[in-house]
Amino acid sequence: MSSAKINGIDLHYQCYGEGEAIVFAHGAGGNLLSWWQQIPFFSQRYQCITFDHRGFGHSLDVPEGPGAAKFVDDLRGLLDHLGVESAHLVAQSMGGRTMLGFAVKYPDRVKTLVMADTVGGMNVPEVVAEQRNWAATNTASGEIGFRAVSPLFVQRSPNLANLYLQISRTNPPRHTPPGGLPAGPGQEELAGMKIPTLFFVGEDDQISPPQVIAAGAKAIAGSKLLKVPEAGHSVYFEKPEIFNFEVLRFIEGAHARNAA
Repeated sequence: MSSAKINGIDLHYQCYGEGEAIVFAHGAGGNLLSWWQQIPFFSQRYQCITFDHRGFGHSLDVPEGPGAAKFVDDLRGLLDHLGVESAHLVAQSMGGRTMLGFAVKYPDRVKTLVMADTVGGMNVPEVVAEQRNWAATNTASGEIGFRAVSPLFVQRSPNLANLYLQISRTNPPRHTPPGGLPAGPGQEELAGMKIPTLFFVGEDDQISPPQVIAAGAKAIAGSKLLKVPEAGHSVYFEKPEIFNFEVLRFIEGAHARNAA
């Protein structure tokens, strides 16, 4: 595993393959190990970059550190360190805050954006309203490693569900800065986005349900939404064949449109 001194911490990352870069940003229930079903597939065509967000995996934050408030700056530092001028960005859950924030701040460095089971903390009235409505009725609780996959997946693949849980448990204790997580981009910032964007959502997602993701997709003009049946909050993990195929098709479709 490699690491780089970025914004006062040792940010751990891994690179595989050659070609245009795809960067994968994990969710709060994971770390760079989470993408083990994506790397063998995409590294045949692309340079794949995975990393531990600060405070996850081996990327330890400083005591009482900024946590998620530095995610975007950390990603920029990593890409600069690797000499990557622009990349395709793939985000899962919490990683959407990193990737969407980066896309808004540095649009010229983003080729495509995939938002899997996430709205990236969008500060958009319709999205916020859907999230509040869901929170008022949702009774799911407990460790994220249990909630982030569907009950059907646990029944169908108990060994993989356990692997998801064990990957989650390799993370250090989480620290939320005073004041909570920073707000994501607002409606005006998103209205001008020209980056090809694809949203995924599992139809059984109990953390970011379909109606929330659908509201997020509407906030970015021209974005696509793909609902995956019999999947929960982690489509990339539960349905990797569908996820990988659709992400590759989306990226290559964007290439084709740009070449036309």
